[in-house]
Amino acid sequence: MTTIAHDITTTDWIALARQVGETLRADVAARDRTGDISVAAFDLLRATGLSAALVPTEFGGGGVSHREMGEILRELGRHDPSTAVAFAMHTHLVAAQVWRHNHGIDASAVFAKVAAGAILVSTGASDWVESNGRAERVDGGFRVSARKAPASGCEVGDVVVTSIRRGDAPEGPQVLHFAVPLDAPGARIEKTWDTIGLRASGSHTVVFEDVFVPDAAISLTRPADVWPPVLNVVIGAAMPLVMAAYLGIADAAVELTAALVADRGEPHTFQLAGEMMNAYTTAADLIAAMFTDSDNLHFDNTDGYGARTLSRKTVAADALVDTVRLAIETVGGVGFSRGCELEMWYRDIHGCLFHPLPRAKQTRFTGRVLLGHTPIG
Repeated sequence: MTTIAHDITTTDWIALARQVGETLRADVAARDRTGDISVAAFDLLRATGLSAALVPTEFGGGGVSHREMGEILRELGRHDPSTAVAFAMHTHLVAAQVWRHNHGIDASAVFAKVAAGAILVSTGASDWVESNGRAERVDGGFRVSARKAPASGCEVGDVVVTSIRRGDAPEGPQVLHFAVPLDAPGARIEKTWDTIGLRASGSHTVVFEDVFVPDAAISLTRPADVWPPVLNVVIGAAMPLVMAAYLGIADAAVELTAALVADRGEPHTFQLAGEMMNAYTTAADLIAAMFTDSDNLHFDNTDGYGARTLSRKTVAADALVDTVRLAIETVGGVGFSRGCELEMWYRDIHGCLFHPLPRAKQTRFTGRVLLGHTPIG
């Protein structure tokens, strides 16, 4: 594994991310073809301290801001989209804990694990409000069974942060939130991730078969099928970071396009390049606004905040896809070839459409909040 020297007390985290990204870039095309996640990439993220960059310094981390963590992911996305997006799943879970810490809630146990090198794996995209699976009450906790997909980075992860539906709770159906080690008895990974883009993100299926979850590991129990305000926190912590990773793909696409058409003078080339820049600027400005609104993870937990963040996510996602599509149109047929990175980036950028919430669900969510209703119903 490549060694990159740094001092956590004086680290230029963006420059460090650039070094890591440049180190990884040589293998990206090959991993896109095989669909293999880069274990070396996550070893490097641990070794350099990037995996703990968002953890406050008093807990052994780098103490970077929410926006700075976004810039780290953006830089990684320029070089290795699959790693950047999988890494964003880890960092957004850390960000949610930083929000808790900023609001006087103890997050020290999670910070300690991450500072020690743990990579967190999220199943939130598939769980959302309803969750799935089965939880059976036993002495001291629960036996849980479920299939959770996608679980990005699960092959290199240490702890999965997930939830399980408990249909037989005396008070009515509930959802249990908890974290469990990926090496717990009964937990395993099925390699099901075979997609058009982000092929090396390792977003496989985590399977739980009668996994024991002690009562002490349950962080939240809530009614099922009722909007839980905690998801506003997750939205605000996660969406700016996730979209920043995709913005890095657009950065690289715009830069490559400008280089490839620099000597051309046809009117249509100028027009397409201008349209590309309109889409790119829209996406970049919206993502920047998401970070500004997050107030460095001090934002208020309100449905209005969640709805506004999701609106920005939808419009930014459309603009990001348009950016890379227009990059290919500007360059011409070569951009459609697998010999050109634009082809891979165009497939990868479409992943942003599927993070919570896809457009149809988001517009319904935002419309309900605007008109004074709960976000779901």
